[in-house]
Parts: sequence; structure tokens; C-alpha cells
Amino acid sequence: MADGGTVRRAAAGGATTHWAPGEQILWRYRENGGPRYHIARPVTVVRDDAELLAVWMAPGTECVRPVLADGTPLHAEPLESRYTKPRAVRRDRWFGTGVLKLARPGEPWSVWLFWEPGWQFKNWYVNLEEPLARWADGVDSEDHFLDICVYPDRSWGWRDEDEFAQAQRDGLMDPKLAARVRDAGRSAVEVIRAWGAPFSDGWQHWRPDPAWSVPPLPEDWDRTPAHMTS
Repeated sequence: MADGGTVRRAAAGGATTHWAPGEQILWRYRENGGPRYHIARPVTVVRDDAELLAVWMAPGTECVRPVLADGTPLHAEPLESRYTKPRAVRRDRWFGTGVLKLARPGEPWSVWLFWEPGWQFKNWYVNLEEPLARWADGVDSEDHFLDICVYPDRSWGWRDEDEFAQAQRDGLMDPKLAARVRDAGRSAVEVIRAWGAPFSDGWQHWRPDPAWSVPPLPEDWDRTPAHMTS
């Protein structure tokens, strides 16, 4: 779904063709322990090169999110049964302020920036996940439950440790994967404590191009990629 109908594909031999600023792509997550996609968010490319992919999810963006089969929002279901009840997906809109997402190639987390209304910077959010896999019209990953919040005063804290533990109890993460995720989190904490990139790069002062349109959610948002690279 590249802007203007342009399709960018992974080049032969493992080389990657980068998207240009302003192009529109999909940022998706597979369901844990399954092959289907249950989160899809159309985003606009801010920067894409060998060092970093940065994308903007605008307020009002139509997205796909998981719900229980009866339509109950996941957060409304008790944690003990949240990951075991049948699920469906729902098209919805992102009604909060926009989100800037940053990911470095091969890194097992992405960093999201949140603002309060009026562009008052709120926090960075380290989302632990599989390294992004690139395909023609976007990137795919799998969320690993555990997260880290980082605040403007450089303090930080673990988030969703209860969900991380429940996912292990419910068999969505085996001990080997859980250990790998925890190690990734410790590596991210080392970057935070050293105040390395992207925290030190001033992204909290970035603003989107006012000429950018809100990307549409394509009907085939869950299509299987024909070409993919890491």
C-alpha cells in the first residue's frame, strides 16, 4: 500500500529497498502462537534507511485490533482467561494522539513516542517483540508482552509483567523464548541507562508533515507477504 501506488519489494539476494518519507505502509503483528495477523496499523514513513525505520501513526487511523469472539475488549477480560478464550478481530480507529514508532533492523524491540494533547511529550515506550520482518508493503512482528516505559526525566519501569507471566502459564511462550525476551529487555535497559539512541536523538521534538494524509486500511490487510526480509 505504498503511497501513490508504488510497491517496494525486497530485492534479490537479501538486499532491501527502502521506503521514502511520506510513503504509506502497514505495521502488523501476528497472534501469539498462531499464524494469523491480529493487529494491523497503516502508518506513514518518516525515515527508512540501514540504521532506522521511523513511522507515524496519525490520530484517527483505521486499524485492526484483537477482541474476544463475543466482541469483549481484551482489557475487560480477567487476566486468567484473557489468552485462552476464543478471539476475533475488529476494525477500529486510533482515537488517541498520534504515535511515532522507531525500530532498528534486527533489534528485538521498537520504541514508541507518545504525546499529550498539544504536543506535550509524555513518554517513550519500549515494545519488546520479534525483530521486524520487511515485505512489499510493510513490516511484521510478534509482540512479546513485556514492555518498558521511559519518562522525560530518564526514569523507567517495567510494564505488563503480569501479562508476560500469564502468557507463559498459558503456553504462549516457552521458557526459552521467555528467557530471550527478558534478556532483550535487559539489553534495552542498558541503552536507557546509557541514554543511547533513540532516546538521545531528540525525536520528542519531531512533528509530522501537515500535508500527509491519514493512510487507509486496505481490505486485504491480512494478506500473506510474497516477499520478506529481516
